[in-house]
Amino acid sequence: MSSQPAALHRWLSIVGIGEDGVEALSMAARELIQSADVVFGGARHLTLAAPLIRGTARPWTAPFEANVADILKLRGRAVCVLASGDPFLHGVGSLLSRHVACEETLALPAPSAFSLAASRLLWPLPQTAQLSLCGRSLDYVRPHLHPGARILILSSDQDTPVKLARLLCDLGFGHSRVTVLESLAGPRERIRSAPANAFDLESIDPLNLVAIEVAADAGARILAKAAGLADELFEHDGQITKREVRALTLSSLAPRHGELLWDVGAGAGSVAIEWLLADASLNALAVECRADRVARIRRNAAAFGVPHLKVIEGSAPAALEGSALPDAIFVGGGAATPGMLDTLQKALRPAGRLVINAVALETELVLLKYHSQFGGSLWRIAIARADPIGGEDGRMTGWRSAMPVMQWVWVKP
Repeated sequence: MSSQPAALHRWLSIVGIGEDGVEALSMAARELIQSADVVFGGARHLTLAAPLIRGTARPWTAPFEANVADILKLRGRAVCVLASGDPFLHGVGSLLSRHVACEETLALPAPSAFSLAASRLLWPLPQTAQLSLCGRSLDYVRPHLHPGARILILSSDQDTPVKLARLLCDLGFGHSRVTVLESLAGPRERIRSAPANAFDLESIDPLNLVAIEVAADAGARILAKAAGLADELFEHDGQITKREVRALTLSSLAPRHGELLWDVGAGAGSVAIEWLLADASLNALAVECRADRVARIRRNAAAFGVPHLKVIEGSAPAALEGSALPDAIFVGGGAATPGMLDTLQKALRPAGRLVINAVALETELVLLKYHSQFGGSLWRIAIARADPIGGEDGRMTGWRSAMPVMQWVWVKP
């Protein structure tokens, strides 16, 4: 039996390299690059590693998925893939791990851009939000904008910092401090700061990271961490699951890591949006038959920092044919449609939750029938709010009751 470590028999190596080039690489990383028959990487990576490359240098091509196929064709040969910093932090390592077993791979990371930035700013990473906007919407920053929060953001290009500064001003965070860290660990490293409302940094390197120290102005749009966000934060036409009922509905839906929600009769999309805000691993699909509401749902999703919400225009259940099966389903409208609940029950994964809210008596009758047949839990949600009611001095207050809501919660065996 060979006494050599198994790692020496692995054909694929993934090596992280920084702007400080080959001088900062370990001896093991250098040997992996030098001994590779083929070295894949971006043009910048290949230039940085050029003094060590003995085999064929292969720059990435578009579409990127084709490069993965090219790498897999070389299985058994010595292949090295170069990546920026930590290959498993929004990098190529995460993609390759879906196709190559860990027994075939040896990965040697370098410090990530987040680690480098934290070391320059003396920010503890566990207390710092970290996200990538590389090829992604700036809207993803919105849920992280809380007074006193610190955020590290991988930029898409040289224009990202100024766009972020404008967004901060638009949302009421103009006094936030924006720091741009360029070409970290390289000879062109530069760190500059400015408040968002007076952002004047120019000639920004495309390779940059943005650090934000969040400061909120009066009236800033702050998205609370708890379910049941204020109705006023949503754009709606009255067709919205109200705040208090929405909070109870999210509790009944009980989102868990990596799950998919179907929001049927989505209205303003508030339930699907709050589902997505619960955890970054969650996904949601909203179905709405009216085109104006579909457009409104998409605007709301962007405004709440979850632009990845998938929206389908059409009527359920037909509009859901071919969709990935859900772990939870919420029905805010249309539950009385013939065949609707039977179809949704069949689509739901085992241990999945079906939550239906009813206001109309006709829908309540349907829920009573299904509760009698399948069990589950029935709730009657009655909310009253204190509102002015006049009086002699015009300052009297009384309770105004909202329409009661019946909620049926069923868990699939």
